Amino acid sequence: MTPWRIACAIAGIALVLIYAGGANYWNQPDGWYQSLQKPSWQPPGFIFGIIWPYNFVVLGFALYAIASQARPLLVVISLTLFATSVFFALRWSYLFYFEHNFSAATSSLLFTTILTLPILTITFATSWRVAIALIPYQIWIGVATALNFNYSKIN
Repeated sequence: MTPWRIACAIAGIALVLIYAGGANYWNQPDGWYQSLQKPSWQPPGFIFGIIWPYNFVVLGFALYAIASQARPLLVVISLTLFATSVFFALRWSYLFYFEHNFSAATSSLLFTTILTLPILTITFATSWRVAIALIPYQIWIGVATALNFNYSKIN
């Protein structure tokens, strides 16, 4: 692997770590969150503890696969889209838990969902096995967007 590809792989892993650390920092459910009415279809709490570590690991594998195998332009596009999606995902955490602004938080998650679709596509072109493993992340972000939208309707 060339030094440029190594740097891109490291950047991708760093973005995943920023995402995981930021999510852990901002997503601190408190009494306010516990008091929210939740949609009947919301997954049980333990699912969140299982899916997020899985998602972060698979995102790291996907970005590594892209950095090591995709055309350079697709590597840059993927890293840029992922960095932007991380910004919006962490923005969601702040808006949801600290501002309690459901509308803006929903918009942030929607942007995250949209921004990660091309990454999934590029991952399929790079490693279909990693891409299949990445599908639950895409589904989970979509579910989170729908959940957030429902919070705004019932609270």
